[in-house]
Amino acid sequence: MRVLVLWDVDGTLVDVGGVGAEAFDAAFEAVLGRVPDAPLAGMVSMAGRTDHEITLEVLALHGVADGERHLPAFATALVRALADRIDQVRANGRALPGAARALAALHRRPEVLQSLLTGNVEANALAKLAAFGLERYLDLEVGGYGSDHRRRPELVAVARRRAEAKHGVAFGPDQTVLIGDTPLDVAAGVQGGARVVAVATGRFGAGELAAAGADAVLEDLCDTAGVLAAVLGG
Repeated sequence: MRVLVLWDVDGTLVDVGGVGAEAFDAAFEAVLGRVPDAPLAGMVSMAGRTDHEITLEVLALHGVADGERHLPAFATALVRALADRIDQVRANGRALPGAARALAALHRRPEVLQSLLTGNVEANALAKLAAFGLERYLDLEVGGYGSDHRRRPELVAVARRRAEAKHGVAFGPDQTVLIGDTPLDVAAGVQGGARVVAVATGRFGAGELAAAGADAVLEDLCDTAGVLAAVLGG
């Protein structure tokens, strides 16, 4: 039986040292021609949300009534802003403990197809992983990204369709596993029809993630055997 494993990025696989939030501030200035009223990370919750969703809230808070019109330009500016700061990502960020080993171990399993389910727009998801050499374990063509839909649960179906189209295999709820670190990641999997493995490597504790409905909760990714058991159901 084939298994589609969909990884979140920020807080699950990598920590980019706050550079992602800085990129939002820079993108805002590039698109609106003025600095935000305050650092955006302090104005809106970013954890577990898509970039488009965050952008619309940020624009609304600044009195921009036609936020939808600005989404394409804001996404482009966000990609440019992160690219301009990729050296900072490498210097200030890190792959989270055990992430590379877990990815490599699942990559060696012939029944596993690994990709992403992330709120990041596609280019930024790739940039963050590539900064730490993690992209090589994933089939990034079949992922679901924040640039595909503003609602994260919808990205599960996006990833499934892409995986089926590329590999000729249908992945139902029992063959789809989402791995993330926030209650919103858990909700995306539950609502999208996937099993959920939550990791308490971000801002939320194991109890909060279990209460959100995760099928399994790990403290981190350091126990590779434990990750495999949680993901593959063994």
